[in-house]
Amino acid sequence: QPVRGGAAPRTLRVLDASWYPPKERNARQEFKERHIPGASFFDIEECRDKSSPYDFMLPSESHFADYVGGLGVSNDTHVVVYDGDEVGTFYAPRAWWMFRAFGHKEVSVLNGGFKNWVKEGYPITAEVTQPTPAVFKAKLNRALVKTFEEMVENVSSLKFQVVDSRPEGRFRGTELDQGLESGHIPGAVNIPFHSFLSETGHEKSIEEIQEIFREKKVDLSKPLTATCRKGVTACQIALAAFLCGKRDVAVYDGSWSEWFHRAPPHYKVSESKRSK
Repeated sequence: QPVRGGAAPRTLRVLDASWYPPKERNARQEFKERHIPGASFFDIEECRDKSSPYDFMLPSESHFADYVGGLGVSNDTHVVVYDGDEVGTFYAPRAWWMFRAFGHKEVSVLNGGFKNWVKEGYPITAEVTQPTPAVFKAKLNRALVKTFEEMVENVSSLKFQVVDSRPEGRFRGTELDQGLESGHIPGAVNIPFHSFLSETGHEKSIEEIQEIFREKKVDLSKPLTATCRKGVTACQIALAAFLCGKRDVAVYDGSWSEWFHRAPPHYKVSESKRSK
């Protein structure tokens, strides 16, 4: 039961926000073969700033509004996003955060993702339904997005905590990330996004999530920004904190992809450099 709390929304739209490395799986093709009945495909490749040299950067307000309006989403719609990743949830939190960044609050993530939907025997279909286009008005909430300049400024001012959701080896700089040297932003704390998911691919309990943040000395009562490789799994940090009642976690949209190319060398902390 993905929708909880509050009065019944007027309409519900389910969106499949799956994305996979092209050599491994084809998200759009898989959607055509099987999806939750009535769902539409939210293409993260289309709904992004295509002029940016970095992957998956937020589109403009008008681009986002036109795109989701075409999927039948208005400002009154309750949106439920999911993906088909084997871990349970991978790209869906990025779509969830995008809606919130553009001012839409009625948005949920399907707990456990498509893999558990199928496993638990809920209906699936290959029938693709055409949604009735709707009007969506987008207004970017700047508080939920951090820029490169804000991240640089924070290295010395420490106005907000930074949590990096990448695997430990990439955070520490001991393993390459798709050919890119890895490492992290000075002062960042590492909580790999998998930490928040159970073995079945569901979100861990609120108590468990709070304990994970506590162990890493992340104070949920203070400002927090999440980062990763390209602004996707960082959204899992935002979602985990949201479940604990913290609704204002920002995401550094450019993440390590941008930081690696733009930050001065002494702002890239890497153990592989130290060992050379």
